[in-house]
Amino acid sequence: MKKILQLTICLVTTITIAQSRTLPIDTVITTQHNATINGATFSYTAQTGTQPVWDENAKPIASLHYTYYTRNNIKDRAARPLLISFNGGPGSGSVWMHLAYTGPRVLKIDEEGYPVQPYGVNENPFSVLDIADIVYVNPANTGYSRTIPESGDEVDRKKFFGINADIAYLAEWLNTFVTRNNRWSSPKYLIGESYGGPRVMGLSLELQNKQWMYLNGVILVSPADYKIIRNEGPVAEAINLPYYTAAAWHHKALPAELQGKDLLDILPESEDYTINTLIPALAKGGFISSQEKASIAQKMSYYSGLETKDIIDQNLSVPASFFWKNLLKDKGGYTVGRLDSRYMGIDKQLLGMRPDYNSELTSWLHSFTPAINYYLQEELKFKTDVKYNMFGPVHPWDNSDENTREDLRQAMAQNPYLNVLVQSGYYDGATTYFNAKYLMWQVDPSGRMKDRFSFKGYRSGHMMYLRREDLKTANDDIRDFIKTTFNAGKSAKY
Repeated sequence: MKKILQLTICLVTTITIAQSRTLPIDTVITTQHNATINGATFSYTAQTGTQPVWDENAKPIASLHYTYYTRNNIKDRAARPLLISFNGGPGSGSVWMHLAYTGPRVLKIDEEGYPVQPYGVNENPFSVLDIADIVYVNPANTGYSRTIPESGDEVDRKKFFGINADIAYLAEWLNTFVTRNNRWSSPKYLIGESYGGPRVMGLSLELQNKQWMYLNGVILVSPADYKIIRNEGPVAEAINLPYYTAAAWHHKALPAELQGKDLLDILPESEDYTINTLIPALAKGGFISSQEKASIAQKMSYYSGLETKDIIDQNLSVPASFFWKNLLKDKGGYTVGRLDSRYMGIDKQLLGMRPDYNSELTSWLHSFTPAINYYLQEELKFKTDVKYNMFGPVHPWDNSDENTREDLRQAMAQNPYLNVLVQSGYYDGATTYFNAKYLMWQVDPSGRMKDRFSFKGYRSGHMMYLRREDLKTANDDIRDFIKTTFNAGKSAKY
């Protein structure tokens, strides 16, 4: 593929960071760059640094690391959209979407997303920086972000490490960031991947009610739906079947009748069966008839590639871990990945209920870890001996009182400008595409706001943007979403 982005750097240092195992709580390094993105050539500024989290007494209790990109020579900065990006975990740094999705640089990988040596970064000709400025935020203890003090009994963990605490302090931090950078007038968008999905759903209301900051859009990338993931019941037990269909189709493990069709032709069948037949059957529990149980198991086998007997032996409730371990047990003996089931692994033994390791995550860490360390220190000139936490120490995490679905519904009801885009990979077995659809359907039971939701699916996994074809398509989908929800000159009313 022809490369259409050229990058140069002219360093402008505002503050120099001494090599040490600590960072200043408030500092920034600025560099200048040029790029050609989506056919447009322009210069842009990259700022990477730290900004404090303040407590109620204006005392810094944490310092969050961020990277902020702004396109230069913009006549009306107030009218330019601002995209605020979070990853998930909880405990994950912002590296994933920063260096592989929306930013101006992407890690060096092959066309399907597998690591390539020597490790490094390449141009991203599909970044949305052409139409929006972007800030990537690392929550406390992720990336270079740290609590103050970094560890010990003095750290008030309840201020950071729980779903509602996370939302509250990040909203305060964003208020400071938007004020410092004079972005109050800009249309604002939140994007969150995985656990970042509930994070930005919660932030949509917290920003409105506590910071008086209103959004134009929320983008959910492979969102985690904890109303399903952490609960039992017929919906939670059934909802993975369409994902099983997709992953089995990719590995050519379905019956010939299905395998001969295109993926997007068979998924509606599996979805319809899940909603209208499997969920009602599972609702009967142990009182389902033997005849119906056998019929359901046979159809589940048809749509999943698993053995009918294995499905019956698990009372029709097949855990995703069993699918990852056993789909290819008799077809090469490989396991399939959790976050992206295109990836395969090798276990110590064939028999079992779950794989020994996540083959996709180990593959990704090959590329991302060296790339983010190289990029921040060598290209953005943020020199430090502090370790970049790909996954930081944030546990135990308080999951109590999780209400982010309702937060998003209320934020949308209060704000007629607010729209939602959901993006998912069909081969994601952790936060499945059909679970994301179900989440979208459940946010607004009235259905009166359903026209403000849109769903986009991709033939890849949790990080659908690793596959180059989907990197382009998914960025284009964000670009179109921002353009159609800009609302210039339109009154915010029903």
